[in-house]
Parts: sequence; C-alpha cells; structure tokens
Amino acid sequence: MFFDGFTLSAIETPGGRIRLRHGGSGPPLILLHGNPQSHLIWHLVGPAMARRFTVICPDLRGYGESHTPPVTPDSAPYAKREMAKDIIAIADHFGHDKFRLAGHDRGGRVAHRVALDHPERVVQLATLDIIPTLEHFERADMAFALGYYHWFWLAQPHPFPEVLINAAPEVWFHYHTSRSPRPNDLFHPEALADYLAAARRPANISGMCEDYRAAAGIDLVHDRNSRAAGLKVRCPMLALWGERGSLERWYEVLTIWRAYCNETVIGGAVDSGHYLPEEAPDAVIDWFNRFFA
Repeated sequence: MFFDGFTLSAIETPGGRIRLRHGGSGPPLILLHGNPQSHLIWHLVGPAMARRFTVICPDLRGYGESHTPPVTPDSAPYAKREMAKDIIAIADHFGHDKFRLAGHDRGGRVAHRVALDHPERVVQLATLDIIPTLEHFERADMAFALGYYHWFWLAQPHPFPEVLINAAPEVWFHYHTSRSPRPNDLFHPEALADYLAAARRPANISGMCEDYRAAAGIDLVHDRNSRAAGLKVRCPMLALWGERGSLERWYEVLTIWRAYCNETVIGGAVDSGHYLPEEAPDAVIDWFNRFFA
C-alpha cells in the first residue's frame, strides 16, 4: 500500500498552505524532502517509522502542492530561515513542542536552519546526502561547478531558467534526476506522477529556482551570521550519504558536520546514489530506528 495508514491533508500556516501526510503514534518525527520532489519520497520510510513515531511529511514551500510565494528580487521568501518557520508552524499545528527532524537534499538544508534558529524544538537531527550549504560554496572548485552545475544555473536571474524548464519540463526532470541510475524505475509510479505534475506547473518551477537563488544569496548571509555568532547545532546528529554519489568522493562528511554541531555526530555511507529514501529505504530505516530510538 502507498503510505498505508497515513492521512493526506493541508494546513494553513502564517506563510501559506502546506500539503502534508501524517500517520503513526509516538514521539513526533518530521521528514523533509528534496529537489525536485515532494513529500512522497518518504512513501517507504514514513510508514516504517510510523510504527514507533508520529510521522509528519510536508511539502516544502515552492514544492509539491504547498504554497508558492512569488518571485522577489532577493528571493527572501525562500530563505531557509523562512522555510524553517513553516516547519515550526506545522509542529505547532499538531501540538508538538519538541520533535525529531530529518531532511534529504534541500530538506536537509531547511532542517539544518530549523536546528540553528529553533534549537529548543529539535531533539535530534538527521541529514541525507548533504553537507552545509556554506561549506559547499566556500569549497567550490571546478569539480563542484561541473557536478553541481544546477546550483548555479537554477540560481540565474528570473526568468531565464524558468523559461527553459517550462519549455520541456518532463525532459528537464528526467535529466535532472539522472544522478542515480534508471530514475524512471527508481521512483514509484504514484510518486513520479506527483513530481512530474509539479514540474509542469510554472509556479513550482519558479519556487524551485527561488530556493536555489536564496541558497546562493540570502542563505549565505544568514549562514555566515550564524557562524560569526558561534551558532551550531545543539542536538545529536545523524549524517547519511550515498556511497555512489558525489559526497563520498569529495568530502569527509562526518568531519565537516562535526564542525557544525556541538553534540555527537554519527552516520555513514549507504549503498545508494543521491535518492536515499527511495533507492535504499531499508538502510535509511535501519539507521533511523537506531538513531532516533
């Protein structure tokens, strides 16, 4: 069954409407997706974790069927600080003062900012296939620019990348997700249909591009201010990454995250490409059960 036992709903937050699924019982665990996807990346991991936790899987603003603030010159509505406020509003809606938090890809960047800005709310933090955004940009070299070219292309001024993507959204999606082998086989048909539906909506494409513009602009300002103030993650961390992806080749992932966290950081590589929750759900579930328990 697809997301068996979960309820699909939408809630209103101060920022706007958020689509989400929730299910299970026990301590709250919020799962955040990455680009160019939606909360459906958790369709295998979420139900497994719901045996022990109350699991909430939202669409980030700009993605899926959540609200898509309009394009602005500074992309401020898509700053991870603003996206983090949506997550806090979701927790408040369900009455959770504290929660466990995990994020893949862009969702991991939002989760990192939640932990920095709202340390009293986050009990444990897990990130999947990322290092901090600031670290990526400050270490950028030719290999990063070629391997992560979309960071720079999607961050180009509106409407240049939007025009090109909107001209052939499905072609773009399949090339963009080709970091893992055979993505058409990888994604569940229902999940893939949801991802492609969003790719066909110009507002979602602008939201996605604004996410990347914020990452290359206002997010760096916030991240540097946090570093200057000595702010670090103040809860235990789990960092996972795909051993067939780029992080394994370029970075000492745990070493980097330990410099950004005041508590214990554990983790490792799993047999996967970039899309860990869908490529290697059993490994992710195993790590989550051991860490969040």
